[in-house]
This record gives sequence, structure tokens and C-alpha cells, in this order.
Amino acid sequence: MNSNKAILANPIHLLAFGFGAGLSPKAPGTVGTVVAVLIYLVLPSMPTIIYAGLILLSFVFGIWICGKTAEDLGVHDHGGIVWDEFVGYWITMFMAPSGLFWVLLGFVLFRLLDIFKPWPIKWADKELAGGLGIMLDDVLAGIMAALCMQALVVLLG
Repeated sequence: MNSNKAILANPIHLLAFGFGAGLSPKAPGTVGTVVAVLIYLVLPSMPTIIYAGLILLSFVFGIWICGKTAEDLGVHDHGGIVWDEFVGYWITMFMAPSGLFWVLLGFVLFRLLDIFKPWPIKWADKELAGGLGIMLDDVLAGIMAALCMQALVVLLG
């Protein structure tokens, strides 16, 4: 069941693996975040409340697809599951200014926080199980990255 072909053939696993981005042999989380950036770039401009609603729906849906995929694969948090990176990056970009600088800064901030996992990200990663555990560390990284982004917006005026 753990073959790449089987993963891509299952629609739930295909989504959890970021449309195949998570199958990257090196840095699947980073590759997954690149795909999240590309999706973000093609999203139409939308009111803040709708963007927030899409993030919330993606988070709740992600708990289920990531949990189901991890269960089917028999692992706690398979490295190829990258839907959580999608949602974490989209949170990072919540209310961010437009422009390539901010898109790239959001990418760097999110990846650094996701890789180094300062508290409470590390706590969520280690202590929570299932789909919620898979999702929550990236959500926390996204929230922390978004706060950094907003602080820079204020500082740069």
C-alpha cells in the first residue's frame, strides 16, 4: 500500500501528499510549501473573511485527510504528508501585503519555523496524535510566521 502509485491513486492520499509534492525524495515539506505558494499565487483576491473561512475549512479537512492517510500508511506523521504545509503557509499569508517580497518572506519564515520548531510548535509535534497532531504544528508555525509578517508590516510602515 505504501507505493507511490497507490498513494497517487487514492484521492485522499493524493491531497494529503500535496498532489504528489510530498513524494519528493528530498525536502518534501519544502516542496509541499512551494506548491502551497503556487496555489496561493493563483487564488483570486478575496475578502479577508472568505480567506479566513477557506483556511478554516482547509484545516478541518486536513485533520481528516492527514489522519486517514497516516492511519492507512501505518505511521504517525509520514514525511510525505504535506497538506499541513499548505494550510500553514496559507495562514502565514493571512492579511499579508501583496507582492513577491512578501510571498517569499512568508515562505522563508514559515519554513524556518516549521523546520526548527520552537515552542509550542515542537510540543504540538511531539504530544498530539492523529490528524490534529499532524496539522497543528504547521498551523502554529503559520500563526507565528503571520505574526512576524504583521510585525514587519508595522515596522516597515
